[in-house]
Amino acid sequence: MKLFNKSALVVLASAAVFSIGTAQAAVSADKAAQLGGKLTPMGSEKAGNADGTIPAWDGGITRPLASYKAGMFHPDPYAADKPRFTITPANYMQYAEQLTVGQQAMFKKYPTFKMIVYPTRRSASFPQRIYDFTKKNATACKLIANGEGIQNCAEGFPFPIPQNAYEVIWNHKLKYKGISGVRYANQAAPSASGAYQMVRLKEELLGLYYKPGNTSENINNILFYFKQEVLSPPRLAGQVLLVHESLNAAAQPRKAWIYNPGQRRVRLAPNVAYDNPGTATDGLRTNDMTDMFNGAMDRFTWTLEGKKEMLVPYNSYKAHSGNTKVKDLIRPNHLNPDYLRYELHRVWVVEAKLKPGKRHINSRRTFYLDEDSYQILVIDHYDGQGNLWRYSEAPSVNYYEVPTFWSTLETHHDLKSGRYIAGLLDNQEKPFDFSYQTSPANFSPQELRSSGVR
Repeated sequence: MKLFNKSALVVLASAAVFSIGTAQAAVSADKAAQLGGKLTPMGSEKAGNADGTIPAWDGGITRPLASYKAGMFHPDPYAADKPRFTITPANYMQYAEQLTVGQQAMFKKYPTFKMIVYPTRRSASFPQRIYDFTKKNATACKLIANGEGIQNCAEGFPFPIPQNAYEVIWNHKLKYKGISGVRYANQAAPSASGAYQMVRLKEELLGLYYKPGNTSENINNILFYFKQEVLSPPRLAGQVLLVHESLNAAAQPRKAWIYNPGQRRVRLAPNVAYDNPGTATDGLRTNDMTDMFNGAMDRFTWTLEGKKEMLVPYNSYKAHSGNTKVKDLIRPNHLNPDYLRYELHRVWVVEAKLKPGKRHINSRRTFYLDEDSYQILVIDHYDGQGNLWRYSEAPSVNYYEVPTFWSTLETHHDLKSGRYIAGLLDNQEKPFDFSYQTSPANFSPQELRSSGVR
């Protein structure tokens, strides 16, 4: 893999010698002073690339479009853009340097797969408060517990000038997504013919880390609360999953409970982690693939490979639109590519390799994270024999009323079986509601029974 720029090579060298048995020192005040100057407030390179195909970051989307009203899906700010080019199975090798191994495998396997590439729009942005705390975190935030926890951090990105793979992944895990929200995370796992049964999921989230005044030290080791209720099909309806996600998994692993409507019982669910199957996914998504990656990192050795210019899903407003029907998106083998948008962006490349003696269905995973938001946009997954197995991507948008840059869809393709699963299919539902107000009391195990329906 060809990496570029001196900063990436410095990072790679530091990652090779980094030990996280004790707290890792934060960056110097001189380096932190680059944030908002040479670097964006998030820590990405403000300048564009040499040939102009990646523009300079100019603040991203700083206010909602005039046509946007609260409660609607987000109108496309770039609807007038024309494609630069289209990649197909016939020409993909011309672009191989900017495609992941998984993307190339999609072209090899599916004659109908294509990537329509548009002008690059660096739309990612976050609230000023997040920028302010991110700059403070740069000189204060530290990794602890072999990378499983953080300390001296508050509200913003913890490591805007990341020195190793753990810090990059923590930036993804702690990216600002609003304090609380509710959404329909519906998912479909089509057969080879394209037939599917929609699984309707309602999810509620509460992130204590983002609440003004909170720090990594005063949230009782709970990063966020998560509750997921299955609404349909009838055979699954009423199941409720509750998760208390830990900020430091070494000190206390995540806790999870399940409500079973048939038994009308709440029980501990010790296996809602790592490579156990996600809810009603036909085994096509593991628990740690939710939000592209979540949870403990201890079963893998993580290496930061540097940055690279890659073609990734970005500004996917057409797929996000309430005018787009799920039946128009779902196709055999992959989503309808006419509704997807790809752009050239700089991404952080992180390798995760399974540690000797540890168990996971993946022996290796390669993550590609947007430099402007730390959103994981693409993942290549490898099986126990080291062969490419799955390809995942997260078409994303700027939810500009917040603002935050986050996935609007997640797709995970099994390249062996030819099946895939698509999640967050809310086009015919209400969009993600970031104004939703809730409290920790709503996420207690005692509340699960009242949440379930028979």
